[in-house]
Amino acid sequence: MARQSHLIVSKIGIIGAGVSGLAVLKQLSHHSPVVFEASDSLGGVWKTCSYHSTKLQSPRCDYEFTDFPWPNRDDPSFPSHTEILDYLNSYAERFDLFKYVRFNSKVVEVRFIGDRETADFSGNYGSLLSGQPVWEVAVQTNQSDTIEWYAFEFLVICIGKYGDIPKFPDFPHNKGPEIFKGQVLHSLDYCKLDKEAASQFLKEKKVAVVGFKKSAIDLALECAEANQGPDGQPCTMVVRTLHWTVPHYWVWGLPFFLFFSTRSSQLIHETPNQTLLKAMLCLLLSPMRNVVSKFIESYLLYKLPLQKYGLKPDHPFIEDYASCQMAIMPENFFPEADKGKILFKRTSKFWFSREGLEFEDSTQLKADVVILATGYDGKKKLKNILPEPFYSLLEYPYGVMPLYRGTIHPLIPNMAFVGYIESVANLHTAELRSMWLARLVDNKFKLPTVEKMLEQVFKEIEIMKRSTRFYKRHCISTFSINHSDEICEEMGCCSWRKKSLLAEAFSPYGSQDYDKLD
Repeated sequence: MARQSHLIVSKIGIIGAGVSGLAVLKQLSHHSPVVFEASDSLGGVWKTCSYHSTKLQSPRCDYEFTDFPWPNRDDPSFPSHTEILDYLNSYAERFDLFKYVRFNSKVVEVRFIGDRETADFSGNYGSLLSGQPVWEVAVQTNQSDTIEWYAFEFLVICIGKYGDIPKFPDFPHNKGPEIFKGQVLHSLDYCKLDKEAASQFLKEKKVAVVGFKKSAIDLALECAEANQGPDGQPCTMVVRTLHWTVPHYWVWGLPFFLFFSTRSSQLIHETPNQTLLKAMLCLLLSPMRNVVSKFIESYLLYKLPLQKYGLKPDHPFIEDYASCQMAIMPENFFPEADKGKILFKRTSKFWFSREGLEFEDSTQLKADVVILATGYDGKKKLKNILPEPFYSLLEYPYGVMPLYRGTIHPLIPNMAFVGYIESVANLHTAELRSMWLARLVDNKFKLPTVEKMLEQVFKEIEIMKRSTRFYKRHCISTFSINHSDEICEEMGCCSWRKKSLLAEAFSPYGSQDYDKLD
C-alpha cells in the first residue's frame, strides 16, 4: 500500500462510531473532530454483532442519552437491535453529527509523533490542544490500496472490547476444528446472516453452541425455533462456565433497582476513597450483601428451572452482577428446552473429533455445525493499531486496563479510551465519561498527579477483585453511583442529582439525572 505524501491535520480524532464514539463525538463536536468508522454505518456491535432476535437487556429509559429521551421511553418492552440503531441514527441526525463521520474508513496504524523529551507524562496535562500534533493515524478508505495519514493533537479510542476479532478456545494438537467434517463458525460469522439465511443454515441440523452468555443463549433459541417439526434437530449448548440469568427486572414483586441502583442500596458495597465512617458502615452492613444475593437467587431458582437442567451456578448472584455478566433469559427459552429442542452439556474442556465434539468425561456429541459463542479479543484490536510502548502500558497483571476514570491512562499523553469500563447501563457510563473528557480537553479542570491517578485505578481494581472472581471485565456496577459522584466533583458539578433526600436515597440513578450538569 502506498503512503500518502501529505498529512491532514486536525485537532481531535475519534476512532469508532459505535455508542461510545457517538457519545464522545457529541460532547466534543464544538472542536469539529474527525471520526473514523470502519463500517458503513453507526452503531458498532449493534450493527455488526447482532442476530435478528437480539434485544437490549434493559428498558429504554436505562439506555438513552441525557439530552435525547426515547420517544416511547415508558414502553416496558426491551427494544430490538434495529430499534436501537434507529435511535442512534436519530440522535446523530438531531445533533447534526453525521458530517463529522468518515464511514468505510479503517484505522490500520497509530503513531506517536510528539516530542518524547518534552511530552508531558507528569499527570499535569495542561492545555491538551496546544496546536502541535501528537498522534498520527493511518486510514484505509473503502479497502483501497492507498493509505491516508492524519495528524491529531488529541486522539480518542472508541473501538471497544467486543466485535471485530473473534476469540477462539485453544485445542490440543490435531483436535481442533480442522479435523471436524462439519461446519465450524464463530458467532461473529453467524451475525452476518440475515434472518432467512440463518434459519436455513440451522434447519434440520445437529447444532452445538459453545457458551452460556447472552449471545449463546439467543443463538440456541434461534436454533430451536428453526428446528420445529418432526425433522427438527435439537441444539446442544456446551456450557463451560455458568452464569446467573434473570427472567425480568422484578424479584418477588420488588423492582430490581432497589437492590443495586439506588444510593442507599450501594451503601453495603465497598467504594474507593470511602471515609472511615463509610468503611465502618459498609463493614457493619456487609452481611446484607449475602442476604440480598440469596434473596435474588431464591426467586431465580423458583422462577427458572435452573436446577432441573443443572444450570445453577456455584458462585453467588452478586458476583455476576459485580462483573456485569447478568443476562436476561428470553421468555420462550426454557419452554423450548422442555420440548427437547435445547439440550445442555456441562464440561470444563472439549475438543473436536471428525464427527463432532469430545469431552473430558469421555462422552461424545455428534454435530453437523459447531458455533463458538466464545467472545471477542478486545486486546488484540488495540494491539493491532497502538504502537509500543503505549500498548504495553495498557497491559496489567490483573488483566484490567488501568484507566483513570475509566477513560485515560496517566502515562499515555493526549489519548483517551471510552467504552472500556462496564456497568449495567453502558450508554450512560460512556456519556458521562465523555462529558468529563470534554471538560478536560477544554481545560476546565486539572488532573491529579500520575501517582494519585494510578492509586485511584488500583483501588478500584482491588475492590473489583474482592467483589467477584470475574473482575477482569472492569465492571463498576456495585459502586457506579460513587464513580459518577467523583467524576461530577472533579468537573466541579454537584454530585447529588435528585430533588429531595428521599429520592436521593431510594430512587434509581440514570442518565436523565445528569442532564444539564452544572
